[in-house]
Amino acid sequence: MLNRLLYMLQGNEELGITEWIQLGVGLLTFLFIAWMLIEAIRRGDYLWAVFIFISSGLSAILYFFMVYRASGGGALTGFELPGAADRRQIKTLQANIHHLDKPHHHLQLADIYFSQGKLDQAEASYRAAYERDPQDEDIRAHLGNCLVRRDKAKEALPLLEAVCAQNPKHDYGYTLMTLAETQAAVGQIEQALATWQQVLGLYSYSRARVQYAQLLIQKKDDAKARQILQEVINDEPYVAKFQRKREAVWLKRAKELLRSIPG
Repeated sequence: MLNRLLYMLQGNEELGITEWIQLGVGLLTFLFIAWMLIEAIRRGDYLWAVFIFISSGLSAILYFFMVYRASGGGALTGFELPGAADRRQIKTLQANIHHLDKPHHHLQLADIYFSQGKLDQAEASYRAAYERDPQDEDIRAHLGNCLVRRDKAKEALPLLEAVCAQNPKHDYGYTLMTLAETQAAVGQIEQALATWQQVLGLYSYSRARVQYAQLLIQKKDDAKARQILQEVINDEPYVAKFQRKREAVWLKRAKELLRSIPG
């Protein structure tokens, strides 16, 4: 098909209306196939990429409807019930796991389950990803985060420590914050204080400031805790609108802790 298009574009044929239509359809078809091939490679769907490259049009159409559109790649779905996109993506990932069994597919599936609050299924998928690639920092960090939420802090601790030692800024500091919470959960208060200080040296998250202040109260350092909590409250009017819902819980906690400090 490509050779035919090039032959026509080079002016080796006199083009009538029918030929111009064929040329236009051919060019659109070629661009569509190229688009789907690039998308398959970009998403790591290498088996699909091979099929698209070999069989061109048919595989490209199948990939568009079965993978690209189903995973929310295009704005063609219109209105849909809440969770429909997740369900489609879960089915796609399960199919990819069945055929390819790649660690990143297990990780993506686990992240969806985690976001849905299905922590038992999330843990199982994170563990499957970890078995296939125990060195990947995203897999280790997300598995550790899930284990903490399932009250398995001792098991999570070495995973989180290893990731943060290698990359303290992993997930924009959220992994480091999870490590501090985990250290506090297993009774390593001094280590948790040091980790919170490390977080606050990099970021100014309310989540970090409030929990650091909470540990300071436990250590009877009320003056420093009061100062930090008051800063969180004073920053409230300047919090970006998209962050306010997430910050609300920590603002409330800051006010509660501030009231609990004597004097």
